[in-house]
Amino acid sequence: MRIGEICALQWKDISLTEGFIYVHQTMQRLQTNGSGNTKTTVKISTPKSKCSIRTIPLPESLGQLISREFPDRQGFVLACGEEKYVEPRVMQNYFRYVQEQCGLKPVNFHALRHTFATCCVEVGFDVKSLSEILGHANVNITMNRYVHPSMELKHQNMQKLSGLFAVN
Repeated sequence: MRIGEICALQWKDISLTEGFIYVHQTMQRLQTNGSGNTKTTVKISTPKSKCSIRTIPLPESLGQLISREFPDRQGFVLACGEEKYVEPRVMQNYFRYVQEQCGLKPVNFHALRHTFATCCVEVGFDVKSLSEILGHANVNITMNRYVHPSMELKHQNMQKLSGLFAVN
């Protein structure tokens, strides 16, 4: 999911009985109207495209974890103390802080989507399903912009051809 979709996600959007996450909102910070105005406000609206409104199957193990660790929750999934939600800018800053604390090279939160897509392809995900889960309009976006196969995966794929070149 995109950072704005995660921040807008509410517990009612996760159906543990059906095993789905329903993505139908996104959150973003927008500049308020007015010339020379530097004020911004958080807005929750529909995602950026029709394809971004989607249903994501929830892995059973994740559903069980949510059920056990977060029973009977309401409101936003990402909430902090008295705040009603965590906005994308705060989430991005926290993500950067965690990376620093772990001694990791800083990357943008969106890089997690690329990593997810690459991992899915590496384990044999159907590309059309992956594209729909990511909320892309077509598989070309998924394959050309999001999937970054490792040299190891390329090597494994080439090894599949070994039988064709058998030397006697």
